[in-house]
Amino acid sequence: MTLSWGVAAAVLFGALLHASWNALVKSSTDKALDTALIHLLGSFIGLPLLLAAGLPPPAAWPFIAASLVVHIGYYVALTGAYRHGDLGLTYPLMRGLGPVLVAMASAAAVGERLSALAWLGVLAVSGGVLLLGLSRHALDQPRAVAFALVNAVVIGLYTVVDALGTRSAVQAGGNALQYVAALFTLDGWPFALLVLARRGPAAAWPYARRRAPIALVGAAASLGSYGIALWAMTRAPVAIVAALRETSVLFAVLLGTWLLKEAFTLRRAAGTVVILAGVAALRLG
Repeated sequence: MTLSWGVAAAVLFGALLHASWNALVKSSTDKALDTALIHLLGSFIGLPLLLAAGLPPPAAWPFIAASLVVHIGYYVALTGAYRHGDLGLTYPLMRGLGPVLVAMASAAAVGERLSALAWLGVLAVSGGVLLLGLSRHALDQPRAVAFALVNAVVIGLYTVVDALGTRSAVQAGGNALQYVAALFTLDGWPFALLVLARRGPAAAWPYARRRAPIALVGAAASLGSYGIALWAMTRAPVAIVAALRETSVLFAVLLGTWLLKEAFTLRRAAGTVVILAGVAALRLG
């Protein structure tokens, strides 16, 4: 499998969607409730898609179950990172290590071998992403950095699990939409129930009602972003798609600068150039 221009364009659009819903969470006053609300609404969006597409084949369900467990850890680490640090710091750290971890894991789990140029692209994207996120201010936000680094490992794990699950669904006669719809229909509930148990309905309901219109946009962006990525992983190498998806950091930096008034420094400009070079290497590799 190779990365076509059409698949690359779709993944880049998904990257923009991913950065958008992360910016929504970061801009909120309650990161945990916003994360829970976005993905709970994603479950309601996923249900009609699941009814239309049908259930995924039985071979996909063990991967869906594993992904649901891993995603709880993802949401916990995500909200912790955004509670303690800037979007421009935590988002690149979370996303920067993922492509390298996925590339190493996919070689063993999926049997994919990348060319030297593709490896250079993965490393360039990861390096550029980390360059965007790492700064002297990272030393001032150790808890944010810790949550972000833990989440980088979690992201690499669920990416490989869901890539294998989507491919197993396709190989068994199903399709990527079935897997994505089933995952999102179920995924929003575990973390939402955990947050509800901690906050209580009296605190959660007024906030959820006020934020519901914005969270619905975030839910659609989240589903669209990950759905595109998993579909792309059935048509191109997992590691290349995972790396290309992390160009979402570029959009996150721009959104953080524009909406959250975070500084766009020379270091971030240099990171942008490195990422774009990595994207070119991924396409050519």
